[in-house]
Amino acid sequence: MASQLKRLERTRAVAEWLDRRFRIPLTPFHIGMDGLIGLIPGFGDTAMLACSLWILYQSRRAGAPLWLIFRMAINIAIDWLIGLIPLVGDFFDIAWKANLKNVRLLERYLETAGQDFLPG
Repeated sequence: MASQLKRLERTRAVAEWLDRRFRIPLTPFHIGMDGLIGLIPGFGDTAMLACSLWILYQSRRAGAPLWLIFRMAINIAIDWLIGLIPLVGDFFDIAWKANLKNVRLLERYLETAGQDFLPG
């Protein structure tokens, strides 16, 4: 159980770094590495796709069923595909936050599945 809790904490920390690590000065908005690296046309979004897939892999290892993995994969696909559109995709990356959405989906699933390793 301790390893499951560590996996969940590590996954949550990676999602935070990817989606909301830095506050945009003078605004209430946050941006993560996904939004920053995604500014590099083509390469950025594809590089961040690998990080999002790591979260998907960790979710499966934590016990997420295939239907949930599929739903999370849709979030990732939307993030990647729209992220490829210049400028529009960059703003979408900042707002969509697919990785945080996916970690919340995993946490909700584990709570309802009765996993007792989640922190209160």
